[in-house]
Amino acid sequence: MIQYELSADDLADTRFAISPIQELVCSIWALRDPGRYTLHLPWRRAALAALAPDDLALLLSLVGKSRGLPDFLTPRPATYTPDVAEQIDQVARTPPELVRRDIAATHAPGPVPAVLRAATLHDLVGLLNRYWSAAMVADWPRMQLMLEADTTYRARQLAVGGARLLFADIHPNISWTDGALRIDQMIGHFRVSAAGRGLLLLPSVFAYKAIPPMNATEPPWLAYPARGIATLWQSAVPPGPEVMAALLGPPKATLLQLLSEPLPTVELARLLRVTPGAVSQHLQTLHAAGLVTRTRNGRRVLYRRSTLGDHLIEGA
Repeated sequence: MIQYELSADDLADTRFAISPIQELVCSIWALRDPGRYTLHLPWRRAALAALAPDDLALLLSLVGKSRGLPDFLTPRPATYTPDVAEQIDQVARTPPELVRRDIAATHAPGPVPAVLRAATLHDLVGLLNRYWSAAMVADWPRMQLMLEADTTYRARQLAVGGARLLFADIHPNISWTDGALRIDQMIGHFRVSAAGRGLLLLPSVFAYKAIPPMNATEPPWLAYPARGIATLWQSAVPPGPEVMAALLGPPKATLLQLLSEPLPTVELARLLRVTPGAVSQHLQTLHAAGLVTRTRNGRRVLYRRSTLGDHLIEGA
């Protein structure tokens, strides 16, 4: 069990942050243990396809047997939404003795993997940059929106019910009693006082449980699974025909469906059993919206769906 003693001042200094490097590093768990991260399998498949084999091997070597990760790879955010480049630069400035300490602690009591022993801090910084570009940068906007939604919800919980309500549903391993935040089922065991340093809360896409720092000397922070992860990788459901009918009106929607091949106004009127004048009015509107094209063939004007109209039909 890990416990943080939080005074009234510490609770007043409780804040949230969204850390891109926290997500980048924690996502290595999903690469290593797909069975625990079934919701992230679509992301994992794309990430594995984009990673070079040597980079993948070095990434996986960062995870200890107990699933720990070196603390220096996830520096404490100074702002609500820091830039990932700034955070990676912060990692690059880590003192060598802290790098060695955190890597050894991650793999203790076993040895550090050979591929990680051979890597320098410069190598790891380059790895983080490549990993971000290959596996995270394209999906980060949707992740950030979900994490921001979680912080909005948590902030409201804190405002309405104080610390007790805030911590009530973050994770089953977390409890708040008698001025102490308890995190159960942890590998480490320590009890420390926040001592005026406050508490930093980090919602996470890839945290599978509540995660404090491994080292008791670190300022108190806690990553936790964010709300809404189950829907993160779901694709939007394409609209059905009824949506197009509601958008365009049933006559125009029907006309657009018929115009996969060039047709004249008279033929369209016959198919729809309406007057050519009524069809002409709808065609003029569709043409003005760029959904149909028209060409003259002798004395007849032929209408056909435009590329934009095709996209609208395919989406529906």
